[in-house]
Amino acid sequence: MIHDISIQSSVFNRFMSEIRDVDIQKDPMRFRMNMERIAEILGYELSKKLTAKAMETQTPLGLSQTMVPGESPVLATILRAGLSMHNGLLRMFDRADSAFISAYRKHTTAEEFDIHVEYLAAPNLDGRTWIISDPMLATGSSMLAVYKALRKMGNPTKIHIVSAIATPDALELIKAHFPTNTEIWVGAIDKELTAQSYIVPGLGDAGDLAYGVKL
Repeated sequence: MIHDISIQSSVFNRFMSEIRDVDIQKDPMRFRMNMERIAEILGYELSKKLTAKAMETQTPLGLSQTMVPGESPVLATILRAGLSMHNGLLRMFDRADSAFISAYRKHTTAEEFDIHVEYLAAPNLDGRTWIISDPMLATGSSMLAVYKALRKMGNPTKIHIVSAIATPDALELIKAHFPTNTEIWVGAIDKELTAQSYIVPGLGDAGDLAYGVKL
């Protein structure tokens, strides 16, 4: 199931507009803050799909009963671009465990590349709900490589993928290779993917914009 939050008009779309804006992008602190806001809202939306339980709270005048999420997910973040989204998700799921995975493109030509996963630190993943975040889903290859690496450490009961911008190509790849109990939460779906696998209009390199241009 794919949830495109941009379909409805909301303040969320203002944050999406700002991460794309070439002038606002010049302020890395604001870029990171907007990515965190986007992740918070996507996290709030997906929290409605988590299993629920009743919680009693003692107030000064009596007992209040509230329905709250009944599980603590694992936040799996793809380094380094996903760190700003991780911070936003962690504010929504402040009791969640965290996993960190490095994944990057290793180019053989200007248009061809392999995805390399070189670092993985994770808590117990078996029988848990996974929330995997990455700002950009261009081809979906990085997300698939990360999923395969995580699967070696456990079997999820549910997967939620959180991304600011995705392409139809990436969504099709995920639907073809991920389990049927996977849900995707995106801020926008951009139709075009260049020969070098960059999203158009996209926003550029999320990692460079957030943390500086890498060598």
